[in-house]
Amino acid sequence: MLQKILILSFIFFSFSSKGQNLTKIADSIRIKNNIPEMAFAVISATNIIEKQVIGCHKISSDINADNAKITDYFHLGSNTKAITGFIAATLVEQKKLNWNTKFFDLFPEWKKTSNNEFYAITLEDLLSHRAHIPSYNSGEEYQKLPEFKGSSSEKRKQFCEYILKNEPTKTNSEIYTYSNAGYSIAALMMEKVTGKSWEVLIDDILSKKLKLKYKLGWPNRYELNQPWGHWIENRTLVPVPPTDTYHLYLAEPAGDISMPITDYAKFIQLNLRGLSGSKAFIKSETYDFLHYGKEEYSIGWANTNSEKEKTSQHSGSDGTFFSFTQIDYNKKLAYIILINCATEEAQNALFDLLKIMKSKY
Repeated sequence: MLQKILILSFIFFSFSSKGQNLTKIADSIRIKNNIPEMAFAVISATNIIEKQVIGCHKISSDINADNAKITDYFHLGSNTKAITGFIAATLVEQKKLNWNTKFFDLFPEWKKTSNNEFYAITLEDLLSHRAHIPSYNSGEEYQKLPEFKGSSSEKRKQFCEYILKNEPTKTNSEIYTYSNAGYSIAALMMEKVTGKSWEVLIDDILSKKLKLKYKLGWPNRYELNQPWGHWIENRTLVPVPPTDTYHLYLAEPAGDISMPITDYAKFIQLNLRGLSGSKAFIKSETYDFLHYGKEEYSIGWANTNSEKEKTSQHSGSDGTFFSFTQIDYNKKLAYIILINCATEEAQNALFDLLKIMKSKY
């Protein structure tokens, strides 16, 4: 631990005293911590101050190999939640839903077969993790599920119906109970009032209206010459092929969007502009609610709100990629780091880099 502190202190000293290039520092951190590819950005409401993609699409014998492109897609994992929350906000502003709309007001036919402890859950409860929905954050939980059939949207609907028949998560100590499954149930409400699948709603907003590039699922499932996710097998970091049976279709609204950092940064800029008091596709007060409307976790964003610090942030990982975004309300800046592995070593390195980015800006 002492050695790590000394190394990080040296990096900070070198950075501040010699004005080292942030890309060189990031690349040294990447190589030292066995991260194949990394994208990072520092952005304001109107400018991308720093932006870079470095490294290689998948691990090889040469960690210095470089085929990274600024157009590379990275899997966002649970940072998808902020996008699903954003879609919900557009529907609330269109008066197709309210934050306090109850799930069973839209699906009264499910009441007879559902657990009555869920009867009062609302859209806001689901998106802020206050509905006590079982988490479904691990592969083990999904392995116990029955087989669902049909399209992704149809399977998610069966998944939600199954969940609501079972017991809620009980907790007395936490303000919220984190749940991927809650976002699938919230997406079902959005589908009900629009007559469109979550996939179509995402495309309507991200692609058609905001002109942002995105994919559902891993980037290498669309093109092999894109970043591959990585995980540990036999104590070795290995790239995960696109043919692997691992998938997230039941929890897509919670964590299965991939984007290039340039496009993702534009989405985060909307949030920065909104939090700065401007209308940015949706109302400024809506952004305030998305980020800070609830204590500790609002709608797709965790938050810290004290006299010393006011930030909203989120990390995301499906075990093969890792992403982190933080918006500093007082500085009016956002910091984004995306990597294509999720080892403990890599995650620690990501937060080391975050400290350096924040020390410069």
